Amino acid sequence: MSTATLRHPAVAGRFYPRDSQTLRTEASAYLSQSSVSPLRAVGCIAPHAGYMYSGHVAGAVFARVEIPRQCILMCPNHTGMGRALAILSEGAWETPLGEVPIAHELAAALKNQFPALHEDSAAHRAEHAAEVELPFLQLRQPELSFVPIALGTSHFESLEQLGHAIAAVLAGQPEPTLIIASSDMNHYESDAITRAKDHRAIERILTLDPRGLYDVVTQQDISMCGFGPAVAMLTAARKLGAKSAELVKYATSGDVSGDRDQVVGYAGVVIV
Repeated sequence: MSTATLRHPAVAGRFYPRDSQTLRTEASAYLSQSSVSPLRAVGCIAPHAGYMYSGHVAGAVFARVEIPRQCILMCPNHTGMGRALAILSEGAWETPLGEVPIAHELAAALKNQFPALHEDSAAHRAEHAAEVELPFLQLRQPELSFVPIALGTSHFESLEQLGHAIAAVLAGQPEPTLIIASSDMNHYESDAITRAKDHRAIERILTLDPRGLYDVVTQQDISMCGFGPAVAMLTAARKLGAKSAELVKYATSGDVSGDRDQVVGYAGVVIV
């Protein structure tokens, strides 16, 4: 793979282990929490903090679903770099577990269906929120390819249109594709406040209500960083016939750190 089209890890050694064997052992442990048979899911929401804080929630999500050979992985744009609707359609991403190729035909179809998606490496280069999901996906699906999309917009109509475009493209795909929304929940308030706020957002997610999620997050000051990916994923899932959602696991950083004054919430949700 040419280095010109290979994205190197931005947060290995910080958010998750840089050593491949250590990473494999740690991520595998998070994936082995459940013995329940995995579901054929349309979409899911998984957190993206450092593994020591949210890895157990992300692992529970990715253990709960079948991971097909093709995924769409949407994340928020934390860095502020690049375009507001940023996709990559060529090359591969590297993690300590190896390279994951981009599903270039799927990416091209998405750009054709929704021209507001711009090819933009700057939005992805230093962004952690998609990268931290990949080792879990690699362990569950060795033949994985994916389409990364970073969202720096909070404009509902844009998120909704993206969801409709994803559904339109996936409806014509010959094989299943999992739509992943990478998101943490409320940030840096007390554990009690965070759990109360997160419950209100999760309630809308579990009723498959993208507009309701958008409204509760924006109107009730819930600092859910990936609500944009979640809104787009829920919109697509509904168009594709999803009927229900399951809260697989919920936690806050306080469950690990013991600090209940300033926490981040983590929700793992599966859409079927």
